[in-house]
This record gives sequence, C-alpha cells and structure tokens, in this order.
Amino acid sequence: MLTGIHFLLSYACTSECDHCFLYCSPNSEGTFTIAQIKNVLAEAQKIGSVEWIYFEGGEPFLFYPILVAGLRLAKAKGFKTGIVTNCYWATAIEDSMLWMAPFREAGIDDLSVSDDEFHHGEVVETPAKRAALAAERLGLPASSICISKPVISASPGKKGEPVIGGGALFKGRAADKLTEGLPTKPPDSFRECSHEELEHPSRVHIDAFGHVHVCQGVSIGNMWEMPLSQIIARYNASDHPICGPLIRGGPAELARVHEMTFDHGFVDECRMCFTVRRALLDKYPDLLAPRQVYGV
Repeated sequence: MLTGIHFLLSYACTSECDHCFLYCSPNSEGTFTIAQIKNVLAEAQKIGSVEWIYFEGGEPFLFYPILVAGLRLAKAKGFKTGIVTNCYWATAIEDSMLWMAPFREAGIDDLSVSDDEFHHGEVVETPAKRAALAAERLGLPASSICISKPVISASPGKKGEPVIGGGALFKGRAADKLTEGLPTKPPDSFRECSHEELEHPSRVHIDAFGHVHVCQGVSIGNMWEMPLSQIIARYNASDHPICGPLIRGGPAELARVHEMTFDHGFVDECRMCFTVRRALLDKYPDLLAPRQVYGV
C-alpha cells in the first residue's frame, strides 16, 4: 500500500557530495511547476492510501517559493508533510527562523536536516545545527540525517564477514566515489534487495521529468504520460524487466537474466545492482531514468 510520495523537487544542489545516490550537483537542471505539483497531489488523493508528502532534492530550498507553495497545497489537502534539506541557507539562527516561519504557519510534520562532513566539512557549528535550533525555537519537529565515510567495523557480522559502517548506500555517486579499498564479495552472493520494497512499495519518488521511482533510477512509469494513480494500479513488479529479477534473486539474478558476468566482486548489493543497471541504460531508457542519476 502506497503511503508516501516524495517530490524530488530538483536534482540541482549546492553541493556534489560523494555519498549522493542521485548524482546531484549545481549543474543539474529541471524543477517542478506549481501546476505539476497540483497534478501529483490530485493523483495522490485518487490513490487513497497516501498519507505523507515529502519535498526533497537535490536541495529543495533552491526553489523556495515552489517549496513553500507545494507544502501549503499538500497540507490543505490533508497530507502530512516533510522536507529534507542540507540547510545551506541557515547562515544564522534568526535568519533560519525567517526561512522556516511559513512552515510553522502551514504545520509541517517533519524537517530532516543533513548534518555530516559530506555536507558541511569538519566544523562544530554546522548550518544544520543552526537550522535545528531555529526549528526548536519555532516549535517545529526536526531531526538530523548523519552519513559518514564508510569504515570497516571492528566487530564482524554474524557470518564473520566485514561490516561496513557509515550509512552510505553505494549507488549513484557513492558507487563511484566511496567504494575504493573496501572489502568485496562474489557477485553470486547478492541474491536479494534488502533496501527497497520493490513488489509492494510504500513510497515512491517523483522527479520533475515525471519519472516515478521505486528505487532511485528505477522508474515504473512517467506520470506526464500516464496519471500516477494508473501507474500505481497497473504496476506489476514481476513483469518489470528490472524489478522482476531483483525480487526473484537480487542483483545476481538481474545480471544473469541480462547475460552479464563479472571477474570481480562488489562491496554490497547496491553497488552490484547499480553497475548492472548502468550497463543497461541504452536498453531500457524509459525504465532506468533519468540518466542524471547514473552520472551520465
């Protein structure tokens, strides 16, 4: 049952973080119009089970008027709302309160701030901490997202295998920037997708190009071509050329179905899946989209 819709308001961002699984950057293009946001919200109401609407990116505050208007529209339709931001705009606590005042008026339900070295470097008073303090003063619910550089844990896993900590998902730019020197496992060992519920997704991400993602870069349809409610109703994961194999046997099955072999291992299932999918971009341009997510 679909309960959440996350707007990727844009792939544009103030940063090019190594851990970004969307390959966002200041040079990325495209954002939603108000008419498009209204379209998505109307379709969300048709679906009937959607409770949450999130605004993410990239960096959604780069398109502040659209962000504020979209949040108000979602609240007016009875949805719970959230925002994910890197807080580049939080230069001072008082200024941050001005930025967030409309969210208090609208009644935002969650503000997630990225507070880690990838976004802010090694500083004590990060913009995210200023934003969180400003949110507290305004009575807004705020929480921090902290991703660190991958490290090998001193404590092995249940099977005695190395455990990689840090919280990064090895897809997007993270697959290219953060895996060097980390331990790998054979391709045949990755027989499940443990990060996404592909068969019955509880949330989808929608970008300004209309792609409906069940995992970033895996599209189940384009809502500028077919209404979102119809895309969700018609989605059959087993028939999807990417999701079907992943459900049946993880990245190993995806590679087997598409007759791909590797003479090296992978850090985890996300890294292998991302590698296989990027090799299939030309074969499935509508399903593995947009190419932006793959750094292409």
